[in-house]
Amino acid sequence: MFKKLATATLVTGALLTSAVQADQWHMPTPYGDANLPTQIAYGFAEDIKNGTDGDITITVHSGASLVKHPEIPRAVRTGQVQLGEIFIGIMGNTHPVFKHDNIPFLATSFDDAKKLWEAAKPQIEKQLDKEGMTLLYTVPWPAQSLYTKAPVNKLEDLEGLKMRAYSPSTSRLADLMNTTPTTVQVPEIPQAFSTGIIDAMITSPSTGANGQAWDYLSHYTDIKAWIPKNVVVVNKRAFRRLSDEQQQVILDAAATAEAKGWEGVRKTAAEDTATLAENGITVSEPSDELMAELQKIGDIMVKEWEQEAPEEVGAILSNYR
Repeated sequence: MFKKLATATLVTGALLTSAVQADQWHMPTPYGDANLPTQIAYGFAEDIKNGTDGDITITVHSGASLVKHPEIPRAVRTGQVQLGEIFIGIMGNTHPVFKHDNIPFLATSFDDAKKLWEAAKPQIEKQLDKEGMTLLYTVPWPAQSLYTKAPVNKLEDLEGLKMRAYSPSTSRLADLMNTTPTTVQVPEIPQAFSTGIIDAMITSPSTGANGQAWDYLSHYTDIKAWIPKNVVVVNKRAFRRLSDEQQQVILDAAATAEAKGWEGVRKTAAEDTATLAENGITVSEPSDELMAELQKIGDIMVKEWEQEAPEEVGAILSNYR
């Protein structure tokens, strides 16, 4: 009887120890399940669960269901959640380096966007570290283009419209386009158009396709203004508490996720642009006049961006160019 009790005690103790060692992590992301970054996040979580034999499980909370997008950086920084996915540009008020991929016409192809990311990454990691976060991986979006309810051939066609903004840089861009910047997060876009809160937006074909933009607008002008990214970050203290082996599992899963993102976005961009056209949206190339006007705005924004933090931004531009 004594041996049975001893054995039972040991088994119970082992189970309790295992339960204590298992970590349940939470990962808020702003985007719905149909979006490539969210699909990659689910795969990332599964890789970590498998790689740690279930000792670390990550629940992905999509569609801003756990934490609203603007609040995710603070939630990760303070340890409210262990990790989260953030559109890099929304942190532009924290430090100018986070604006690097929201500057119009600085990088408009995926090859250039990758080159810009490699140039900016050291500064991004440095700033995240100061804020108590560690970079895990990025996922790029397709190039951002113009959605409207009527054809646009020159900037004058947009004057006075309410333009969706979602970062400091997009607010500034709206100002320079003589439109009114109006902050609207992704889940709120359909209602914002339907109720007249916004009249136009610059965003990816994926956002338009997943949000069924054909229900509330009619034109997509493929200006390819910039290629922004989401960044997945982890609370630095939470990450350091893990064993070396667990940290490596997470880093390996992050590398896999980033590779999937940069590869998958090219296919997603083409498919989602086709989806817009198939559902009745007029997809067109921009006029030379419109592109010339937009390029001038891009040049202004690059100069303003560099003046905000000459040392850090200057290093990014020097490494990129």
